[in-house]
Amino acid sequence: MKNKRNYLRKFRLCYMEAAVISIIACAFLLPSLVFFEHSGDNYFSVRLNGVEVGSVSSPDRLDMLMGEARKSVSAESGTDDLLFMDLSLDMSGKEVIFGKTDSDDTIISKLAEVMKNSTQETLQRAYTVKINDTTVNLSSPDEVHDLLRQALAPYDEEGKYDVELLLDGDREMNVLEAQVVEQSDEALENDNGAQQTAGVEAVLTSMFYDIEPAVEMDFDDYDVGLMGIGYADTVEVAEAYLMKGELQSVSEAVDLVTKEQEMQVIYEVKSGDTLSQISLDNDIPMDELVAMNDALENENTIIRVGQELILTVPEPDLSILWEEEQVYVEDYEAEVQYVPNDDWYTTQSVTLQAPSAGRRKVAALIRHKNDSELGREILKEEIYAEAVPKIVERGTKIPPTYIKPISGGRLSSGFGARSAPTKGASTYHKGIDWATPIGTTVVASNAGTVVTAGWTSGYGYAVYINHDDGKQTRYGHLSKVLVKPGQKVAQGERIALSGNTGITTGPHVHFEIRINGSAVNPLNYLN
Repeated sequence: MKNKRNYLRKFRLCYMEAAVISIIACAFLLPSLVFFEHSGDNYFSVRLNGVEVGSVSSPDRLDMLMGEARKSVSAESGTDDLLFMDLSLDMSGKEVIFGKTDSDDTIISKLAEVMKNSTQETLQRAYTVKINDTTVNLSSPDEVHDLLRQALAPYDEEGKYDVELLLDGDREMNVLEAQVVEQSDEALENDNGAQQTAGVEAVLTSMFYDIEPAVEMDFDDYDVGLMGIGYADTVEVAEAYLMKGELQSVSEAVDLVTKEQEMQVIYEVKSGDTLSQISLDNDIPMDELVAMNDALENENTIIRVGQELILTVPEPDLSILWEEEQVYVEDYEAEVQYVPNDDWYTTQSVTLQAPSAGRRKVAALIRHKNDSELGREILKEEIYAEAVPKIVERGTKIPPTYIKPISGGRLSSGFGARSAPTKGASTYHKGIDWATPIGTTVVASNAGTVVTAGWTSGYGYAVYINHDDGKQTRYGHLSKVLVKPGQKVAQGERIALSGNTGITTGPHVHFEIRINGSAVNPLNYLN
């Protein structure tokens, strides 16, 4: 019995020794095992952007693993310029007696996978080019220079001009403004591999230029070709920090700023202009021209000198102004000569002498905006055949204006084709009607001489007035006539009372304006 007790005692000791050794071995061989300690949470489940990525033993360890995951993603992308956007890290901890956490490699791999789906390039230095309301973003000053030089290239084929970016001293922030400069002869000669004068030869050449007297230039003396070029719009360049995705290539930027777009401009009507000619010159359909301008009722609307019209013209965001000298032979017209007549209105004119074209050789300075000519200055000319000018006699008196013959009233029938409103009425209305109560005062639309005052067929009681500009006004369906034939009336003077006489469908005033006996739309002439 005693031996049995000794055996059991030795067995317990061996068991305890084995347990201690096992625990020590586990501590060395299984570092990811977490043992129970009364020290709070010791087992943390981790989710990144809602994705389960594993478990760790402490938040500090997770910080280390996140850093390693970031390095892994950056190394795989080949750049350090990455931001990990919208990363939402969640940990839920608990205290466990015994638990197994995931290996570092497993967690780093899963964290990196989520980060790859949530990456964005970091901000990088860029250059924003602003032209009016348009901006483009480029990655370097060289690209900015390339863009601005390409905009000039179609008009500067020989590369005589270059672009410089100069600091705008009037701005608080560092803003550069693009300036076009002519390249020096030295730069051009170096580019072309040509020889250049230097030393004594250069000094003597300069002296001869200084003392040589000015003489009239021959046609061969003009520097035919480009004489100057610049941007029609202010070009500003500012440094910025942008994402790579916000940058454009040079070719994209060139296309954006040089592509023609429809832009609205204000056109001031000049002497001799007509709507049809303005429509043709600007390649705008007549209906679109009328629709763009509230002042135009239709294609027959009268326009006056100095009137402003809205036009749409194709223009790029970055326009180029350039000048060139040309020598050429042309047929030319002499300027029209006008003979004033103070007894005529400005609407009256007659040609006294027909024109005939001449022929000449010309040296001219021509100004352009993009592909459109703005004007030309004749520097020298040699006449081969003299042009005969057109001579026109024209009036100087301002034509009289026409006013509405009644106050108020409702426009009840317009000018032109219509369905006959009642039996006996015309299907083509030669005037306009205003519905108004019987007895409304009717006044002369313009000063003139009464030629008809009384009953007329169709009009009922009516008044006809002849005016000094050759027009005639008619007032119909009156209830009472207040003037007599041959009487002179002033503009706005009472001539009748409205009524419902003649062929009518109700009380109203019928009003006409006639030119050379033909009825025209009165609304085009009323002031």
